[in-house]
Amino acid sequence: MTSPTATATAPRTYAVRTFGCQMNEHDSERAAGILEAVGYRRAVDPMDADLVLLNTCAVRENADERLYGTLGHLKGLKDARRAEGRDLTIVVGGCLAQKDGDTVAERAPWVDVVYGTHNLGHLPDLLARADADHLPVVELLETLEVFPSALPAQRGVRHHAWVSISVGCDNTCAFCIVPALRGPERSRPVEDVLAEVRGLVADDVVEVTLLGQNVNSYGRDLAGRALFADLLRALGDVDGLLRVRFTSPHPRDFTPDVLDAMAETPNVMPHLHLPLQSGSDRVLRAMRRSYRQERYLDLVERTRALIPDASLTTDIIVGFPGETEDDFLATLAVVDEVRFDQAFTFQYSPRPGTDAAELVDRFVDPDEVAHRYRRLEERVRAHSHAAHERLVGRDVELLVTGPSRTDPGTWSGRDPANHLVHLPAPTPERGFHPGDLAVATVRSAATGYAVAGPARTVTRTAAGRAAERAAADGAVPTASGTPTFVSPTLRRLPVVG
Repeated sequence: MTSPTATATAPRTYAVRTFGCQMNEHDSERAAGILEAVGYRRAVDPMDADLVLLNTCAVRENADERLYGTLGHLKGLKDARRAEGRDLTIVVGGCLAQKDGDTVAERAPWVDVVYGTHNLGHLPDLLARADADHLPVVELLETLEVFPSALPAQRGVRHHAWVSISVGCDNTCAFCIVPALRGPERSRPVEDVLAEVRGLVADDVVEVTLLGQNVNSYGRDLAGRALFADLLRALGDVDGLLRVRFTSPHPRDFTPDVLDAMAETPNVMPHLHLPLQSGSDRVLRAMRRSYRQERYLDLVERTRALIPDASLTTDIIVGFPGETEDDFLATLAVVDEVRFDQAFTFQYSPRPGTDAAELVDRFVDPDEVAHRYRRLEERVRAHSHAAHERLVGRDVELLVTGPSRTDPGTWSGRDPANHLVHLPAPTPERGFHPGDLAVATVRSAATGYAVAGPARTVTRTAAGRAAERAAADGAVPTASGTPTFVSPTLRRLPVVG
């Protein structure tokens, strides 16, 4: 391994590959920011990077196989580099690193650095130690020392930013290992969150997504007990902040004041991601999800009464240990009643270290799980298609995200309810850039997205003007609106699984 600092003539380059959730995306932006702060620059070609950082997930299915398969590919790349007299630094961080610890270095001894969820800020020191010792360096802390949001960031897009308002989780869901890896819940003071958001707006951000394992329990550990609804209202007073989103709330802790804040704060978007997991009270009890079907449906009813245009999305697990056909039918009944705009569905698979993984004698036959999953997916897709069909004929205001990866004649954006909408590329008469607002009429719909006609009106934003300047300097926006020179995400690295 060579020195982690850049030389005057040839700065070392990096690429980051993110696995998992939005919190991992947030942490990857911080990792990229730290690397930039010590002299690294993002690799134009990720396959030619001097350093590759894998930010791992321990929750998603086949997380272990994806990581170690990718590390196997990187070993071949590292061996080829060394044959040429060069080197490749490999760093593994995040949730799976926190869970497996030394196992990562034992299974993949060609890895240089392994760090966990609590010590991202130590990355420069860890790289220096690996450089000096020529050994895998593993550091896993049990408690958080510095909020990740206090670290420098290299954002993936100009117009949007992830903002962590809390870390950790105090829930004990039987299928989830996050509390063991992220620690107990800790909230950031309101003043810190607002200061970060104001700084982001000054840097041309027009949309933020608030992150927490359970955002609506935010502030209960702070002096004065500032609550999530108070934070939403305070963000409504930030000049230049056009859109506020958040994920994910917990149905147990969702209080009426949050819905009131959503309805009364114009820049808080009408989209609610509300994890269901199961529609069966018996399964919810076994999952240790401390709400029941009636409470969930009551929350949906109150949301639709107060915010009629709100979109609803969810997470659902099929085949939790002990789930019967009747339990599954209860889930389908909730899906049909709510008619989710989109649902993220998963076949249950055991996660080592969770209580549910010990229920081996109650595991559902895999073929039956797959059969139920197909039935659920069919129902979810039908409701999603219907939700997007309801947009046809409407004018929607889109926050433009960028061009299609496969069709430069098509661009994409998100409406306030977070529906994905495609529209024709900008023209000299109706020019726009990622981060601008475009109003277009929806002409057709499909499952998961809608298609609109040309932009009828365009509102330029600070983010769009910044993207325009970047394009003039040679940066090319991608489908996510990511100019190639600022993206922290490694997109071309082979991933197994």
